[in-house]
Amino acid sequence: CSLFVLVFVSKVEEVLRDWKLTGNSADRRPPLKGEYTSGTWEERTQEIFFADFEFLITHYLLKQESVTEEGENEPKEDALPLVMQDLLCMNNDFPPRAHCLVRWYGIREFVVISPGTKCEAIISESKCSILLSSISISLANSGCQVPIFVQIQQKWRRMYVGECQGPGVRTDFEMVQVRKVPSQYSHLSGLLDIFKSKIGSTLFPVPPVNIDIRFTYILQDWQQYSWPQQPPDFDSLLGGEVGGIEFGKLPFGACEEPISELHLSTTWSRLTEGIVVDNDVYSDLDPLQAPHWSVRVRAAENPQCLLGDLLTEFFRLCSTKEPVDEVYGRGLAEEEGKDNSDITSALSKLTEPAAAVPITKLSVSSMVHTARKHIRRHRRTDESPLSNEVLNSVLLYLFPDAAVEKSSDSIKKEVVNEQEKNTDSNLYIQMKSAPTDSLTHRLALCICLVNCNYGGLRAVAHLWQELVLELRYRWENNYNVYGLSAGPPDLRCCILHQKLQMLNCCIERKKTRDEASKEGGKGKEHSSLRVPNSTAASNSAREMSQGKSWDSWSDSEEEFFECLSDQGETDSSQSEGRKDCSKSKAEGRRHAFNNMTLLNSTEPLYVPVTQEPAPMTEDLLEEQSEVLAKLGSSAEGSVLRARMQSACLLSDMESFKAANPGCVLEDFVRWYSPRDYVEEVVVDEKGNKVLKGELSARMKIPGNMWVEAWDTARVTPARRQRRLFDDTKEAEKVLHYLAMQKPADLAHHLLPCMLHAAILKLKEEETTENISSVRKSIQQATSQAIVCWYDISMTSVPLQELINQLIAMEMVITRARSLKAKFGVTEDEKNEDSNELQKFVSSLLEEPEVLVMGAGQGPAGSVIHRLFINAQRAALLAPVDDELVFDKRPSGAVSKVPDFPPPAGRELLLRTCVPRPAPYSKALPQRLFCVLMKDEFRLAGAFSSDISFF
Repeated sequence: CSLFVLVFVSKVEEVLRDWKLTGNSADRRPPLKGEYTSGTWEERTQEIFFADFEFLITHYLLKQESVTEEGENEPKEDALPLVMQDLLCMNNDFPPRAHCLVRWYGIREFVVISPGTKCEAIISESKCSILLSSISISLANSGCQVPIFVQIQQKWRRMYVGECQGPGVRTDFEMVQVRKVPSQYSHLSGLLDIFKSKIGSTLFPVPPVNIDIRFTYILQDWQQYSWPQQPPDFDSLLGGEVGGIEFGKLPFGACEEPISELHLSTTWSRLTEGIVVDNDVYSDLDPLQAPHWSVRVRAAENPQCLLGDLLTEFFRLCSTKEPVDEVYGRGLAEEEGKDNSDITSALSKLTEPAAAVPITKLSVSSMVHTARKHIRRHRRTDESPLSNEVLNSVLLYLFPDAAVEKSSDSIKKEVVNEQEKNTDSNLYIQMKSAPTDSLTHRLALCICLVNCNYGGLRAVAHLWQELVLELRYRWENNYNVYGLSAGPPDLRCCILHQKLQMLNCCIERKKTRDEASKEGGKGKEHSSLRVPNSTAASNSAREMSQGKSWDSWSDSEEEFFECLSDQGETDSSQSEGRKDCSKSKAEGRRHAFNNMTLLNSTEPLYVPVTQEPAPMTEDLLEEQSEVLAKLGSSAEGSVLRARMQSACLLSDMESFKAANPGCVLEDFVRWYSPRDYVEEVVVDEKGNKVLKGELSARMKIPGNMWVEAWDTARVTPARRQRRLFDDTKEAEKVLHYLAMQKPADLAHHLLPCMLHAAILKLKEEETTENISSVRKSIQQATSQAIVCWYDISMTSVPLQELINQLIAMEMVITRARSLKAKFGVTEDEKNEDSNELQKFVSSLLEEPEVLVMGAGQGPAGSVIHRLFINAQRAALLAPVDDELVFDKRPSGAVSKVPDFPPPAGRELLLRTCVPRPAPYSKALPQRLFCVLMKDEFRLAGAFSSDISFF
């Protein structure tokens, strides 16, 4: 055992030397008032072993700058250790947030040796004695003047014993902890007897003992005060839901009291023995007469918050895997069974002879089973998760243009104006969500409310099915989708918003085509039948060349393109002959281009009417990029890639040829890419300076794509060309994409919009409360949300952390409103007391403990006193006659109900400086910290001795 002790001592000394804890550190300045709470504490830990028993040695230090400057003398060798100076310092008594040893002993640096996480507690007295002796040897050998504590007994008891050594002095740290408070030591006089007997001073008279006392009172009953959360409105659509207002507005606040307790600490500082009386018969310690009041609030653990519940349930929806048809019910085609689900066999079933019905299916039990299945399916279909009232309200909120007839122009103006009013218009770009007034943003709010309050997964599937049907109806009837900005899909938004914008583009193109078709067919009956042969196709082409081309334009890609392909086969020679014919009739002109003329004639160069490029969403761009990348770097792949990318170029060339008969490639380049047409001044044969132009070097490369495209381009105006953007096909693809979305996929697409809406809601609520910590947290949460959606390796862990941050901010705002309601803080009143209460409530949210200005006589103290009076009388069921307001109580009246309950905790700090162990020894600091609670009695003493001659 002695060998193990020597090894353990050497390891402790080695750690102390590595951490440079040897020598005196008395050159530091005294700690400032409140520095133990507001300062920075450093902590470092290392493992050491006593035989096979693991210990953790941890060093705690309050970070401070040394006061010793260059040229000053170093601290004296016989100076008292820093810990002995801290035992008598009164600047940080009762710190609200610190290590328990800091609160009990008031020290700013110490070392703790505790058992490892997987080791048993040190309970036996022999083991404790061995550890203490080992530490004493280590301190003496290393010259360390930092106190070292050893944690003994069970960890929940927080029992520590320790020692500190200096030049000729030593301080022993002792502790006692029991369950119940002994009656003879439940007051100040009994604790003074313990302190004096432990010191054992032989001086007479005994040096005075400095006393600090703190009583803590707990207020738990808040029922008599109004709760700031609005009660449910049972007459509204969201009847019965707390905080529910209407669709489009996120609920906010807590469904229960967010503050569980208020702790009032009354403190008497720097008393001396004999000034105050506190014994088992009488006590002068009246909380109303205490010179110092401080308050802290304890928040309720995980209170139910409305916005937090919405976000949690919505995030949980992202993890579901059921498709819409399984959640809400399958279609009619699938209800008939797998035998009839294949539509390709419909005609064969009409012609083939009917098969004989199996005998097993003619049984009564089989018929009953089939009938029950049909009844169950129809019942499930009839019992919709969403009622018609709720469903209609949601759809009217999503599509307000359905209630009142509005022109598309007015709708666009409204959307643009509302987006311009939004102060956070750029936030959706950073978060990759959607504008706040867009259909996608409103859909996220509705999905979230429906999921949380109206049936969960099935209700979401029902709403999504109805929304897809509404979008299809708008596509088929040429109604724009409300709440989407015009133009191609915005790649800065989420993919679902891009898909809805793509559908809107398809509707716009279809409306434009149909309107042009009606204008071209005035005075003539329009037929949408498919042209059966090439002769009719050529006749149709001639009508198109005469300004009636839109008559043959149909919604079907097959109808229109087959007409053009027939025309290409029969009239190819005619088209080729018209390529370079300068006398052809021009078609599809816009306006003259910069007063330019064609190179081979004096005709002006006209800007042609061209097709608009095809809009694309983010996933289509990625798909196209993958296809182009798979073509490889071979010659054939490069040619194919060039042809795929030059579809728009070829269309523009054909339009240019139709608008400028007799033109050449140089004319097209002058308009389309002026940098590729180089002009320079040369001298001709006659000596005149003329301007001569030619194609650039890259245009002259053999096999140039532009040259090949120009040679193959036909003279065809834009209205007769094959469409670059097939709106019918793209719209069907979008509608199919939307219909195949699972509820989890839908929630994942809308999650950025939901988080965006939650952040905006928190900003709105924080503006009314003006909480600086919440304002900073919102900025951090916004930055984290941006990182989450742009991180490829994104997982659910950072998203869950982000949601937890938002919930925490909601709790802080809710606690602020609860405190304002209880302290009577209103925005309307602007006076000195109101401003002081406002600052006091704000400090309660920011700081662990707040000093009450004026103690019990100040504005905040008066409110706190009234809170305790009302809670006491509500708890003791005091009669009405006895309910006297404390400030209006007549002289001589005595209330039967005490204003304050018995203190939940009493803390007494006793300090003095006496010589020990002999009267002629050096006077050293002595300290005893006492904690008296309902289920705990603790004494933590630090007793110093002069060991120079002992």
